[in-house]
Amino acid sequence: MLTRLKLSAAVLALAAAPLAAFAAQDTITVGMQLEPPNLDPTSGAAAAIREVTYANLYEGLTRFGPDGSVQPGLASTWESQEDGKIWTFRLREGVKFHDGTTMDAEDVVFTLDRARAADSTNAQKQLFAGIETVEAVDPLTVRVTLKTPDGNFPFNMAWGDAVIMGPESVAGNATNPIGTGPFKFGTWVQGDRVELVANPDYWGEAPKLSKATFKFISDPTAAFAAMMAGDVDAFPVYPAPETLDQFKADPRFSVIVGTTEGETILAMNNKQPPLDNVKVRAAIAHAIDRQELIDGAMFGYGTPIGTHFAPHHPDYVDLTGLSAFDPEKSKALLAEAGVTVPKLRLALPPPAYARRGGELIAARLRNVGIETEISNLEWAQWLEQVFKGKDFDLTIISHVEPMDINIYARPDYYFQYGKPEFVAILDRLSATVDAAARSDLLKQAQTMIAEDYVNAYLFQLPKTGVANARIKGLWENTPAPAIDLTGVWWED
Repeated sequence: MLTRLKLSAAVLALAAAPLAAFAAQDTITVGMQLEPPNLDPTSGAAAAIREVTYANLYEGLTRFGPDGSVQPGLASTWESQEDGKIWTFRLREGVKFHDGTTMDAEDVVFTLDRARAADSTNAQKQLFAGIETVEAVDPLTVRVTLKTPDGNFPFNMAWGDAVIMGPESVAGNATNPIGTGPFKFGTWVQGDRVELVANPDYWGEAPKLSKATFKFISDPTAAFAAMMAGDVDAFPVYPAPETLDQFKADPRFSVIVGTTEGETILAMNNKQPPLDNVKVRAAIAHAIDRQELIDGAMFGYGTPIGTHFAPHHPDYVDLTGLSAFDPEKSKALLAEAGVTVPKLRLALPPPAYARRGGELIAARLRNVGIETEISNLEWAQWLEQVFKGKDFDLTIISHVEPMDINIYARPDYYFQYGKPEFVAILDRLSATVDAAARSDLLKQAQTMIAEDYVNAYLFQLPKTGVANARIKGLWENTPAPAIDLTGVWWED
């Protein structure tokens, strides 16, 4: 009898084994090339912060959908008065922060007042500069009065920099983030990974994933190996496009190619001689072969751009001809400038497009008589030295925030432009509601920075992603820096 019982138990165990093997998977490991410097998107500029936190940990009044549309977030509805000068947001009921405290109108007032305060460290402080007052009409109603009408205000509130935070927890959000999202913070092993777990008290539809791990792999070769070995389930912004054909040929994987909001530029320090001379900047722009960069640094993926604006936007103006590859014109402009160009410091952050592109650009500049000194910086070092310290001549970076041409109106921004005439255009844009008039102003803005050669405009960063073929729901395009896992699941 004992032997028969053991045998029966063994048979049952074997029968159960396939069921366990094919049980629905509800955890995911996501690869990222850059590690966020902190986990508070309201006090840091790095896109990696939002890639981990946007929609997963933190939520705003509104949010971006995968198609770039503005959708309800913590506000279920909103309406405007006086042609967009007054905005009233109706908040959802029953929303709590991860620490159990209630999210209500007072938290919205706190968040927006903090973002626009004189001592605010918000990287996109201009999003809030037009606010005159924020009032809690009742616990679930917020009224925002602007200095001038702004029909784009709900769009501004969808940015990762505008997520709602509680005064009880905001001080610790850099390392212990407390939001309202469908995932809660688990652990952060610095240099390795961030782990999130499903929020059992989430106000909305529960995520299909119980746990998500963001794994940081900076080396493209290591990223390829991790995907092939199954150590990483998905790499939504995959850093080694040269290996995409191998994944396309392997039925275990899906390759997801889309667009981003990432304008990749050779940024120039406009206050640093001789780069304060527009002819020198123009000479640098004409020395660069955009297609060579796309082929050599991105293996054919990418769209040439001639200004700081996404080509898929309906108001985009193709200005690539203003800075077409023309080495002889570049040399002539340098002669006209009449200045000696010293060896320029080319600071390169870690992404492969920057490191590979930097070598190609340095060679092209050498051909027209401009020498460069390349320094490869780690991400935190780039943020401190280049972005904050403005201690550079040239750098290569993708600006991945949506509709961010307004950074050119900020004279203290790292490339230091802020031309008064450009600021005037952006001021008129902020006060304009009419769609046709806004389109015209956006086209004027694009043209002015292209004609001033503020930076050398290279290409629109593509979104090249790789994932296990069973994973569904990842964004194809990237209308904002985000790895939104709220709608991701494993197909059986």
